[in-house]
Amino acid sequence: MHKTSAWPLAWLYVGLVLYASLYPFDGWRDQGITPWFFVTAPLPKYWTGFDVAINVTGYAPLGFLWALSGLRSGRTRVPVLAATLAACLLSLAMETLQSYLPVRVPSNVDWALNSAGALLGAVAATLLERLGAIDRWSRFRDRWFVSDARNVLVLLALWPMALLFPAAVPLGLGQVLERVEAGLAEMLADTPFLDWLPVRDVELQPLVPGAELLCVLLGALIPCLLGYCVLRQVRQRLVFAPLILLLGLAAAAVSAGLSYGPIHALQWLTLPVRVGLWAGLAVSVALVWVPRRVCAALLLLALAVHLGVLNQAPASAYFAQTLQTWEQGKFIRFNGLVQWLGWLWPYVALAVVVGRIARPAAEN
Repeated sequence: MHKTSAWPLAWLYVGLVLYASLYPFDGWRDQGITPWFFVTAPLPKYWTGFDVAINVTGYAPLGFLWALSGLRSGRTRVPVLAATLAACLLSLAMETLQSYLPVRVPSNVDWALNSAGALLGAVAATLLERLGAIDRWSRFRDRWFVSDARNVLVLLALWPMALLFPAAVPLGLGQVLERVEAGLAEMLADTPFLDWLPVRDVELQPLVPGAELLCVLLGALIPCLLGYCVLRQVRQRLVFAPLILLLGLAAAAVSAGLSYGPIHALQWLTLPVRVGLWAGLAVSVALVWVPRRVCAALLLLALAVHLGVLNQAPASAYFAQTLQTWEQGKFIRFNGLVQWLGWLWPYVALAVVVGRIARPAAEN
């Protein structure tokens, strides 16, 4: 029986599905109809390729992880059937609960597409396991990464996903100050605690090109340093740095394309951004010989500076309009998965890095 991280990853993904399916958790009401009326309802007249892709790909990783969990732990003899059935029941529950939310529309098509996505993921896991790909990945991981790399690898895998949610500054994750202030003010309205909130004498000012360049540089450097904390050899770092940055650029381009249209997918590559990206790559290459423990310390500093500079800038009115498109319009299903990743990824990375630095040197 193999020890596997697929089980905890699967339950983490279930949490993401719950959030994505029930966002924005507001305005619950009873419509006076059977919650599962959608099962036998006529097929929707209007649907888009985007909806089909999101519903299928949204559940495919869940089917993959659940099937892989069964295969690696020996808990089930029919992992494809078990994973698909579990995902089908989860999707049915989510669509049923959506009948109580005013901004969500339960759909038998969504239910079917979710189940189909889980089936595809489960079949893929079974095929990869039988072909020996999972074992080859395990051997590859042992050659490239230190033994305690699990948390860092999860963060690195989530970084491109976090970039799919629009950012005011390219590669700028964790810009939450304005939203936290607004949320606290709304929560404490009509209470004496509202006066406890700090009040700025001067409103946040837009970033000057030099500050934007610094944010992009650090945004590119951070995932590289994070990988350096767990990679074993210098030559592996030289391969890793450009690859992870290419993934980040691709994710940012996809985000811009979804927000503004395909022809605008690369318009965010202004001069400060291009200089920041090249500078980030140059610094990353210059640091490939630095020991892992020092890389963790540098990463902690880079995260602190990046978040400090980024959160001193306001979101423009044009950017706020873009967020409304994602949060209230056609990207609402996408929003639940990636919005919180974009907000929280650097803060989780901070916690992980602090934990690595706090360990004895022999363990790093």
